[in-house]
Amino acid sequence: MSSLTAAFVSDPVELRSNATEDDLQVVIRAAYRQVLGNAHLMESQRLTSAKSLLRNGDITVREFVRQVAKSDLYQSLFFNTNSAYRFIELNCKHLLGRAPLEQTEISHHVQICNTQGYEAEIDSYIDSNDYIQNFGENIVPYPRSIRSQTGIKNVGFNRMLSLLGGAATSDRSNQAQLIATIASNLPQKIKLSSVGTSGASSTTGKRFRIAAAKSGGAKVRASNISYEVSYAQMSQQIKNIQKMGGKILSITEVG
Repeated sequence: MSSLTAAFVSDPVELRSNATEDDLQVVIRAAYRQVLGNAHLMESQRLTSAKSLLRNGDITVREFVRQVAKSDLYQSLFFNTNSAYRFIELNCKHLLGRAPLEQTEISHHVQICNTQGYEAEIDSYIDSNDYIQNFGENIVPYPRSIRSQTGIKNVGFNRMLSLLGGAATSDRSNQAQLIATIASNLPQKIKLSSVGTSGASSTTGKRFRIAAAKSGGAKVRASNISYEVSYAQMSQQIKNIQKMGGKILSITEVG
C-alpha cells in the first residue's frame, strides 16, 4: 500500500452491543467526520436528539447517519450551494464511501432529486443494497473504494482519491470533480504530489461529440441533438444540457 493510500485507510468504526460511552463518542465523531466531509462542527450544530437515541439503542448507526444527512446543516453545506452534479458526487462519497460509478448512476440521482426531493435522494443511498451490504446497521461509512473491492472498478480508486482531496481538507468546494471523466467514461488522473488534482489523461487536445435528448415539454415530443466540444468545454456543456432538462445519451471522441 502506498503512503498516499495509507493516509486515508483506517479500520471501519462499528458500534458494538457492549460499547462504552467512549466507544459511542468514537462512533459519533467518525459519523460526523465522514458524513459532513471534515467540516468544522460547533457544539450548537450537533444533533443532540439523534445522539441520545443512538446512546439509548433506539436507533442504529445507519439511522444516525440518515439523520445527519437529512439535517439542516448537511442541506446548507452541500445541497443549497452546489449543483446537482456536485451534490451527488458528495452524497456518494459521504454515504456510500465511493465515487459515482457511471453517468447512468448520476442521471438516476438527478431524477430522484428533481422529482421526489431532497429527503428521497438521501434515502436512496442509505436504503440501497450497496449501503446495507457494505456497512449494515452499525458500521460508519468510510472511503472503502480506495481499497480493492468486489464490484468496484479500478477507475473508482482514482476517482475516490480526487474526491478525498487530502486528510485535512473539507468538502466545501462547490466545483464538481468528476463530471467530465464520468460522462465521457475516461480515466481520472491523480498527481501523487497533489491529491485532489483531477482531470483525464491526454484529453486536452481532443474533441468530443455529446448526444443528448432534448426535452420538448409535456405536449411536444422530445428530440435528439448533438454538440461537438473540446475537453475544456465539455463540463459546462453537460451542465447546460441538464439545466435545460435534457438527458445525456452518449459522449464519444471525435476522430
